[in-house]
Amino acid sequence: MSKPLKIWKTEPYRKMTIRRRGNGIARLFSGMRSRRRAWGGLMVILPPGKSVPYHYHKNRESLLLVLNGEAVELYEDKEHAIQAGDVIFIPAGAEHAVINRTDKEIRFLEFFTHPPMGSDFVKVE
Repeated sequence: MSKPLKIWKTEPYRKMTIRRRGNGIARLFSGMRSRRRAWGGLMVILPPGKSVPYHYHKNRESLLLVLNGEAVELYEDKEHAIQAGDVIFIPAGAEHAVINRTDKEIRFLEFFTHPPMGSDFVKVE
């Protein structure tokens, strides 16, 4: 039995306006199921000067697709410049954060295994 193909267009996410204040906007879109894993997804808009807390996930693997802007991916205590068009894979157990030190927002899509989003979020102090 064939499963339908799911395609998400990124254009609406690149043009979405910020409607709330805070560290950023994370918008959950429809989860996906494959034969072996459940998947989830987020749209993140990180305003200038904001960051995602330094953290790791016990089981979750993530794939980030940077739509626009630039920032720093702090990964295992090393900084890596990221920008529009980059795709970043983050394995389970890896400590990481996104830091926006620019004067423009950064937007990225994140696809991840083992939803829901906060189920194994462990903040690193």
